[in-house]
Amino acid sequence: MGEVRTMLGNERGLTLAEILVAVAIIGLGLVGLAVVIPVSSYGVQEGNQLSTATFLAEQMIERARAAAWTYDPTTPVDCLGISTANAAPVPTSVVDTSVNPPAGTVAATCNGAAASQFPDEANVTGYTQYSRQVRVTDCFTASCAGVAAGTVPSRMMRRVGVTVTYRPISASGGSPTTKTVYLEWLVTQK
Repeated sequence: MGEVRTMLGNERGLTLAEILVAVAIIGLGLVGLAVVIPVSSYGVQEGNQLSTATFLAEQMIERARAAAWTYDPTTPVDCLGISTANAAPVPTSVVDTSVNPPAGTVAATCNGAAASQFPDEANVTGYTQYSRQVRVTDCFTASCAGVAAGTVPSRMMRRVGVTVTYRPISASGGSPTTKTVYLEWLVTQK
């Protein structure tokens, strides 16, 4: 019976101070975790938005590469077009000086249409927070990929530049500035 009394008198447990310290430590850990989660989510979302913008730019580059652009002295087809004064590319007249005698100027269309096949998109379909612009430069009149202007014969090469702009989110909400992805590709007549 003496042993039972000793065990009852020797009870050990946590004091109120120990419980409060444990709660404070666990609380600080949870607060730290609550701060890290939005920041890490922002990093994942930023990568997702950059990947989407790059995809949209590559998609337009592929459309431009596939556009019909052939030269025939009587009926040239120009679905790629050339941009002027920071505008969307439109089919352009063809001046071919590579043949002898020069073929002269021939108006080009895209299957009868003179409108741009690559209009500016303020909101890309299915991706409303993204905008996309295509600009096409004639390598005969402007340098392309380190090749000086005027050295590419008969305007047979063009530089296609695609700009995709988006407004990223931040850890505290929307970002006040936009971000841009720009891709460039050289295209030749087919």
